[in-house]
Amino acid sequence: MGRYSGFWKLMGWIEMDFYRRVRIVCERIPEGRVATYGQIALLCGKPGGARQVGYSLGHGKSGANLPAHRVVNGKGVLSGAAAFEWPGLQRRLLEAEGIVFEEDGHVDLKKYGWRTVMEDALCFRKQFERLGI
Repeated sequence: MGRYSGFWKLMGWIEMDFYRRVRIVCERIPEGRVATYGQIALLCGKPGGARQVGYSLGHGKSGANLPAHRVVNGKGVLSGAAAFEWPGLQRRLLEAEGIVFEEDGHVDLKKYGWRTVMEDALCFRKQFERLGI
């Protein structure tokens, strides 16, 4: 093993912890609401980690059976199409939950966005600490 092998092992554990956090946060997105990749990253304690959230959801790193269809980009645009079995599935799932799309195909975040506050972030932080992640 090289001298950096311990470092990369640690980095792998840190990534796994982040993916577990993504799972916990995504499981709490209410039906009929959407969250942004950036919002999830922030609630996971990693501001600026929107792309890592997308990677986690798109590659199944946070596990199966997550409501990933409720995650959109910061403009309310459906940007995770590659993670779904067929084009249009994410939109259909959201429409089945009562979400109405604007004419240009985006979700109105003011109307359908999951409203989280500092108290929510602190509750997630406590949960992550209890779980050691």
